[in-house]
Amino acid sequence: MTCPRFSTDVFIIGGGPAGLAAAIASRQKGLDVIIADGSAPPIEKPCGEGMMPETLQALRTLGVKLNPTDGQKFSGICFAQQGARVSADFLQGPGLGLPRPILHQRMVARAEECGVQFLWHTPIGGIDSEGALFARGKVQARWIVGADGLSSRVRRWSALEATKRSSRRFAIRRHFRTRPWSNHMEIHWGRHAQAYVTPMGGNEICIVLLADHVEHTSFDRTLREFPELHEKLAGQEVSGRERGAVTAIRSLHHVQRGNVALVGDASGSLDAVTGDGMRLAFQQASALAAAMAAGDLRSYERAHRALARRPMRIGDLLLWLGRNPLVRSRAIRALQSRPDLFARLLAAHVGAADSSELLSAGALLGWHLLRI
Repeated sequence: MTCPRFSTDVFIIGGGPAGLAAAIASRQKGLDVIIADGSAPPIEKPCGEGMMPETLQALRTLGVKLNPTDGQKFSGICFAQQGARVSADFLQGPGLGLPRPILHQRMVARAEECGVQFLWHTPIGGIDSEGALFARGKVQARWIVGADGLSSRVRRWSALEATKRSSRRFAIRRHFRTRPWSNHMEIHWGRHAQAYVTPMGGNEICIVLLADHVEHTSFDRTLREFPELHEKLAGQEVSGRERGAVTAIRSLHHVQRGNVALVGDASGSLDAVTGDGMRLAFQQASALAAAMAAGDLRSYERAHRALARRPMRIGDLLLWLGRNPLVRSRAIRALQSRPDLFARLLAAHVGAADSSELLSAGALLGWHLLRI
């Protein structure tokens, strides 16, 4: 019996947000697209579920429509630890606390609207220069895109595993049925972990604990490092399943070879502390689609490197603060006394100011640290 064969311009392995973004962006360039994934929607993944203004803008560029009732807006970011707190609002408008399954549903709907073809429940067994192999046959494709996450098989199959840097941390997430007490996404700093608090709706919040060592991601035990949160959440109902994950920093030497390109976490990843992983994946997808339409994946590699530069720097700074509690404590107290500096740093982080603003605000913060 002859196995069926499919043909397309772009074949994407992985139907999560990165793969869907690449599919939508490719269709916007007039390319035919097929997506394959071993599971089916909605695809869930543990994450903080807070989307920054830049991320929302990237979604709008892709034509993804979110309903007002899909999530909960938040106006900015707050840093907190015992005895100190500082917050600032985004200049570009609010962020959005959005449940991951809803995001996936909205992106699938947009991809279907664009004419993307789907092969759900279809694990891929390998790739070659002509396309991809699976149990029911073969897909012939001009371009193959790996959007299959941190443990990407496409990355391995295409010999793109070589890394410039790699490290990992651990995360655990819970949702609580309780009214949000702040209109900011809060980042609480503890001795061994950070706690992210994201408003998700009128009566729900998401909390993610991030730590260097897996023993510090026991939720109930680690939450005691944050007395304010522990008190607020005492007796509150947990909604949904508790989920754990590995969050990794990975930078690859190359994200394309021949007719294969990687996007999203398959192409390298940021620590979750930045809150920038989704935004980066969506912008990578647009850059990749432009490169495929132009017939030159080398331009995608250059764009990929440029897109990662700012969030990598911010991530390194935040991780360093997390591992140096004395400096962090002094920095948060200094920012509390000069909230304008925190606002400038936040603007640089979310792309509302250029790198010179980050350097300027950083220098002023350093001067204030010396005075404390």
